[in-house]
Amino acid sequence: NALLEFARVLKAKEQVVAGTLYHLTLEAVDAGKKKIYEAKVWVKPWMNFKQLQEFKYAEDVPASKASGLGVKRGH
Repeated sequence: NALLEFARVLKAKEQVVAGTLYHLTLEAVDAGKKKIYEAKVWVKPWMNFKQLQEFKYAEDVPASKASGLGVKRGH
């Protein structure tokens, strides 16, 4: 198992199911190299329930784009 260091959330969306299923695109550092992962987290707050449904590698971050990625925030 590799030790990943969380860097930032690149994209997030939610899907209402029996609770909420969050689809997250994350950037993490693995052995000094930035990589992108996708995760799905199922949350049922009324039951104090959180479960990681899926976590998988998506792609490497090209060196030319590593500093240009970001999350756009509304005002």
